[in-house]
Amino acid sequence: MARSGTGGPLIRWVSMWCRAVGLHARRGVAVAAGCGLLAVLAVGQPGISPVAAAPAVLGLDVSDHQPRIDWSAVRSGGAQFAYVKATEGNRSVNPDFAAQYDGSHETGLIRGAYHFALPSDSSGAAQARYFVANGGGWTADGRTLPGALDLEANPDGAKCYRLSHSAMVSWIASFDDTYHALTSRWPVIYTTSGWWATCTGGYRGFASKDPLWVASYTNVPGALPAGWGFRTFWQYADAGAFPGDQDLFNGSSSGLRQLATRG
Repeated sequence: MARSGTGGPLIRWVSMWCRAVGLHARRGVAVAAGCGLLAVLAVGQPGISPVAAAPAVLGLDVSDHQPRIDWSAVRSGGAQFAYVKATEGNRSVNPDFAAQYDGSHETGLIRGAYHFALPSDSSGAAQARYFVANGGGWTADGRTLPGALDLEANPDGAKCYRLSHSAMVSWIASFDDTYHALTSRWPVIYTTSGWWATCTGGYRGFASKDPLWVASYTNVPGALPAGWGFRTFWQYADAGAFPGDQDLFNGSSSGLRQLATRG
């Protein structure tokens, strides 16, 4: 998680207090809200952690790297949503998916599933079908977020999976259209501005329908990928108060529920 930098006494006090919130997450939503109120008093000062930006709708995303999660502690620590890895390519299912997906739901979080894309393995359509068949679907229950497509650097080789810009855009479109046909929802696209520019050539065509989940481990989200003028989610750190990665929803709690409800 991004930590606060230097500043006046109030800034240092806010930073230390909010850090204590992260270390003692069971103190709950009211504490997180209070942390944000203090941040408001420090408007204009540099270095405030994203957790101190209130009213913050906090969340997390997890995978099989976090096999045992105390979801009650996560909920009491202020989290309102969670994304859980379901699948990777069309060859791997998260063995902890059911426990994580159901566990987050049972403690009152709004939850969603995500798919780690491997565009060099199979078509976008094939991976969308695999994702939906293994937990990545959507239910109009007001508690389920649309599935997310995780697009990032190839962990095993060439950053863009040896695909040209046009081939990568076609692959994403194939996943996108198939997921929508199967679920009635457009998937959330998770990526970084750098990967999007390098691997799609700055393609702008998905921004009109797919919500953006941008990863940027800084105190501000920074420039968004081409086409998007609004971020729906921001992954701001790979560790913090909650297990896994740390996320913020760009809106209110009611806005989060609306995203989970609107078909």
